[in-house]
Amino acid sequence: MKSAFLLLEDGTLFEGRSIGHAGCSVGEVVFNTAMTGYQEILSDPSYARQIVALTCPHVGNTGVNDEDQEADRIHAAGLIVRDLPPRASNWRSRGELGGELRRRRIVAAGNVDTRRLTRHLRRFGAANGVLFDASVARAEAEAALAGFAGLQGMDLASLVSTARPYTWRGRPWEDAGEEDVRRAGDGRGAAHKPRYSVVAYDFGVKRNILRTLCAEGCGVTVVPATTPASAVLARRPHGVFLSNGPGDPEPCDYAIAAIRELLDANVPMFGICLGHQLLALACGARTGKMKFGHHGANHPVQDVADGRVLITSQNHGFCVAEESLPGCLRVTHRSLFDGTLQGIRHTEKPAFGFQGHPEASPGPHDVSGLFARFVALMERAAAPGAA
Repeated sequence: MKSAFLLLEDGTLFEGRSIGHAGCSVGEVVFNTAMTGYQEILSDPSYARQIVALTCPHVGNTGVNDEDQEADRIHAAGLIVRDLPPRASNWRSRGELGGELRRRRIVAAGNVDTRRLTRHLRRFGAANGVLFDASVARAEAEAALAGFAGLQGMDLASLVSTARPYTWRGRPWEDAGEEDVRRAGDGRGAAHKPRYSVVAYDFGVKRNILRTLCAEGCGVTVVPATTPASAVLARRPHGVFLSNGPGDPEPCDYAIAAIRELLDANVPMFGICLGHQLLALACGARTGKMKFGHHGANHPVQDVADGRVLITSQNHGFCVAEESLPGCLRVTHRSLFDGTLQGIRHTEKPAFGFQGHPEASPGPHDVSGLFARFVALMERAAAPGAA
């Protein structure tokens, strides 16, 4: 194996061995503390333009398969691990991680001191970096790094979003065109007639989110990130879902404007991750860049209503500033790691948001009940005599 290197913008250099595609890749370097789910992490669109270092020391043990992909490709800009086992073993495995990384042309490094890297990022914050192997001259890698401006101010949602609307049928990213959303599947290929129709904005949506919505009795039509509110309202949905996604929420002015119109129309709305941040911005709050963000499947979050502590899956580098919340928004959840805002609800409209990823892919199921809460909002809105 060739040598591989990670160079951070402050000049810090980490050395390992190439386990992926030969070449170089730039992005924001972050660490993820999840013990499982490396395939879901790599294919999560929220990791676009990020190089992910996994703190779990052994990665790749169970190989890769088609079912655990959260999108049609790997979205992470690169992967850094401590140890990639030479052989994968699992009854679901259809290949090995190293081969998958090379096939999808993802630059990756193993044999890296990920403990040292994690401590560096915790101390100094997430940093721009370039990952490259020995076939790339350091000067070339440095030039690539110098040309990367970072994620702040970068709209990535419109880049990872679907190009056209489709109806989710349970088969990966199948486009059902303009067919009636009521013919959507349940996420497992079985046909049924959903109770509620949901339009999901694709800011970087994961497949398991769509499966979870279907499991709650929803027929789901996915629309591009830049879809205007008028086009959504023309579909007469029972509710609108605002998905997760990458990048800075503030440049997504098209989404903020659409959400404001949907709030005025009193359509039930549920936003997660980037969608949660966009909902807050549409109501007049502010967002900001975090020091090193939250990335993992073991983050404790407290429900402020009853004090319960929930273990959650997280993946975000921006957050809503609690002190900026307008009077129409109330706090529902806070992080027990750093006290940052994790959940909001609108006091006058049927809308709420959660910062984490409640569909548990990867991660725990503690906050999966938020999907049922979304359904309850739609039930109330659809009840006879509802305003």
